[in-house]
Amino acid sequence: MEEILQELRSLCEAGKITWTRHALTRMLQRDITREEVKAAVMRGRIIEEYPQDYPYPSCLLLHVLEKPLHVVCGAGDGQLWIITVYRPDPSQWETDFATRKESLP
Repeated sequence: MEEILQELRSLCEAGKITWTRHALTRMLQRDITREEVKAAVMRGRIIEEYPQDYPYPSCLLLHVLEKPLHVVCGAGDGQLWIITVYRPDPSQWETDFATRKESLP
């Protein structure tokens, strides 16, 4: 996991970032800035990995500054891909915002 995080951070630091249309739309709707997303990549931690994602494996990052932020991103073709960004919903996440709540049957 540490290797993945280092690669994501290296690409972010180099400015090799591709923002998907979906991510940009959600950021606008949710009043989340590019700077917040970059901070999440640089200082956040991986809480879930999605190795089977296409076209590149991705992961879910958590960064908590003033408010918790989740960033789904991946690396491929020499780029950091920002897939989506959101504030975790307390009804779906434990208070650490890193653990999903159990679904009721």
